[in-house]
Amino acid sequence: MSERSIAQPSGGFQTPLWRAIAVFRFASLAYVVVLVGLNLDEYAHPVAAVPVLVSMTVWTAFASYTYARPARRRWPLLVADLLVVMATLLASVGVAGQAALASGVPTLAVAWQGGPVLAWAVTGGRRRGAIAALILGGTDLLMRDQLIQATVNGVILMLLAGIAVGHVARLATIAQERLQRATELEAATRERERLARGIHDSVLQVLALVQRRGAHLDGEAGELARLAGEQEAALRALIATRGPTRGATDPDGAETDLRTVLGGHASAAVSIAVPATPVRLPGHVAREVGAAVGEALDNAVRHGGGRAWVLVEEEAGVVTVSIRDDGPGMPAGRLAEAEEQGRLGVAQSIRGRVAELGGSVRIVTAPGQGTEVELRVPAQRG
Repeated sequence: MSERSIAQPSGGFQTPLWRAIAVFRFASLAYVVVLVGLNLDEYAHPVAAVPVLVSMTVWTAFASYTYARPARRRWPLLVADLLVVMATLLASVGVAGQAALASGVPTLAVAWQGGPVLAWAVTGGRRRGAIAALILGGTDLLMRDQLIQATVNGVILMLLAGIAVGHVARLATIAQERLQRATELEAATRERERLARGIHDSVLQVLALVQRRGAHLDGEAGELARLAGEQEAALRALIATRGPTRGATDPDGAETDLRTVLGGHASAAVSIAVPATPVRLPGHVAREVGAAVGEALDNAVRHGGGRAWVLVEEEAGVVTVSIRDDGPGMPAGRLAEAEEQGRLGVAQSIRGRVAELGGSVRIVTAPGQGTEVELRVPAQRG
């Protein structure tokens, strides 16, 4: 995930971070006041420190109040926050004098200058926090005639703080996004289950009744019964599907339940028998197996008499899917002949797919005995 603006709504995971930054601003301001009182005698113009402290107090209150509102955490406020601290650093030269700064007297900003760095880090992650730290650290170093170790250490600590807080803010944003997606998915699942219960208690029962009552009738009544049976099977497959899983959209190999993929092929003419427990495969493997099964079922419907049965089994690290029909079957050599004629449905859509997955295909057929296609793929690929 790339670094980006992280303006969060009120109540987000970043709210505690903003409260902590507000506390830090006031605590660091109190520390500045104490240091000014201790070093007042060493300042070149001690009276000038008073308006600077007043300005810092006003800005601390204003920034803390404004950052508390998510809509205000934009570039104008972030840039203004940075400029105010830079102005305070530059004012330290006139208040304390170069001689005092060279002797080790801290600037008027001291730890207070960390406020903008933390704010930039929370709104934009590690990169933005590091940029703010480098800008302020560079300003602090450039206004000095000579460098001392304490100043360099302060810049390094501020840079590390910006990176660390930016990383924590980025993790908080990711966590909130995932929680929101999980909440939406849970709500959608509950609504789907509610609709499934309603369909099951009304539409499916009526379709099943029509199919049973008209199954042995002739003419239009029998046709209506057959159509009712097909619609019942299609609706059952639809409400039984759990919706898209991560493996259906994630190309990185997240697992998918093969039962869900094959469930879409169920109909009045196709019966599917699956294990009671999930048959998990990498997402792309499940999709390829589903496509191969779809091709085999298409052949069964077109050439096998219209009825087909699918059986899914898993044992010893191998998933086996068997597709059988009760059609007329094929004579020996018919598949090779079809391949020579350029009809590559079995060769490419079935055998080719399964071979790429490291599996195998076995086809058993004979005239008058139907056709059985058996697909075998490893349950997990190295």
